Amino acid sequence: MSWVPKERVKHRLPDVRWPSEAEAARSKLFSPVALGPKTARQRTWVPAMVPWRATDGGEVSREVLDWYARFAAGRPGVIVVEATAIRDVPSGPLLRVGHDRFVPGLEKLCDVVRAASGGETLLLVQIIDFLAIRRRPEPAKFFARFLKLERRHREALSSLLAEPEWLDVADEDVRERLAQLDENELPRVLTERELEALERGFRERVTDVDQPHIRDLPSVLPQLFADAASRACRAGFDGVELHYAHAYTMASFLSATNTRQDGYGGDLSNRVRLPREVLVAVRERMQKDGFSDRVLGLRYLGDEVISDGNHLDDAIYIGRELARAGADFLSLSKGGKFDDALQPKVGEAAYPYTGPSGYECMPTVISDARGPFLRNVSIAATIKRALVESGLSTPVVAAGGIANFDDAEAILARGDADIVAAARQSLADPDWFLKARLGRGADIRRCHFTNYCEALDQRHKQVTCKLWDRTLLEEAGVQLDPTGHRRLVAPHWDI
Repeated sequence: MSWVPKERVKHRLPDVRWPSEAEAARSKLFSPVALGPKTARQRTWVPAMVPWRATDGGEVSREVLDWYARFAAGRPGVIVVEATAIRDVPSGPLLRVGHDRFVPGLEKLCDVVRAASGGETLLLVQIIDFLAIRRRPEPAKFFARFLKLERRHREALSSLLAEPEWLDVADEDVRERLAQLDENELPRVLTERELEALERGFRERVTDVDQPHIRDLPSVLPQLFADAASRACRAGFDGVELHYAHAYTMASFLSATNTRQDGYGGDLSNRVRLPREVLVAVRERMQKDGFSDRVLGLRYLGDEVISDGNHLDDAIYIGRELARAGADFLSLSKGGKFDDALQPKVGEAAYPYTGPSGYECMPTVISDARGPFLRNVSIAATIKRALVESGLSTPVVAAGGIANFDDAEAILARGDADIVAAARQSLADPDWFLKARLGRGADIRRCHFTNYCEALDQRHKQVTCKLWDRTLLEEAGVQLDPTGHRRLVAPHWDI
């Protein structure tokens, strides 16, 4: 379940017009764009999406290869491979690049994409760090195993119940009695973080500097990101996208909620310090290892959409600073934070796309009066103008409900952005850019923006699209999900 606006206006897909092949050939959308040392053949971009297809050990699987080959067949200018973890720690069926053993699989992925796209598509990989988050526990288990019992709990319980004996009874008795308190009594005994761990699952924050591994992140992360980027380049990627967006470590350092007092939090100039240091460290490592011909950009938030978080003015400053530090592109997103996520069910972890900020990241056709289409373009446009006014030519990637040729072309013609990204529309039809370019727009399968795909992601199921995942299940060689009811890649399109 996810949050939706109170207005709940149901929007229909807008009427669209598709270009002829000749018009497409003259368009800005299908013209080249420089990304640092490389040039994308067109300004079409498939952003990172996590499809839950890696092995449990974080290795590239056959399903991963087929997933990206299918997007590559549509020959976009750029594909960004899903958020790929920089640490060599278990993280489920998510790709990893935290050790050399992952390089051969990633190398195969690069080869598959190049073959499928005929060498027309640049392939980047998004690299990410994230902190620990646990599932919401059963209350009895939380009090019996997870709560660090301290003297203050005994004192608070004794005061609450007016029973002094709780100061001296056995720990297990205190834990058992705490588990019997009702929801109105618990805030009088537990701290805010303890209550959150009980009701939502424990989540680490970059401000937990009492923990050495959190305190030391500024000295650790530049090396981890640099090592990961070097491995990615060795595997054959055309470049790297640093993940500085949404609910994860680097976005948390940038956030106004980062109150660290060690020079890496508080003022915005301090909050941007580690992201800048990571960017510089990665660039230096790529150059040292002979990869100066590779792209290095980043994705970050134009607005966190939480009351005490970053907003557009902060994002303008961040964009300028990171562009000046040498980013080859800035890809803009919005929201997707843990701070306002809905409470998970017992046994599940909080999902950062269920609250208002998550909605703004992936709005649906059930929306407010503004609707889901082109909702975030103004953010990209404002940041792009600010860069230009500062004498910076860093390309900006716009995303969010962009799903037809005329809208994409207008964004580029106005100078609101330099590149147009489309996640859900590309999932609905991996060939849509190619169909538009060839004057075959009538063949395009248009995304309905119902977030069927996002609901699968929320449950950590292999992501598919409702427009094709029940189609041609008997097709030779088709891959099915474990239930046998959904195909895992879109049917082939005959040009």
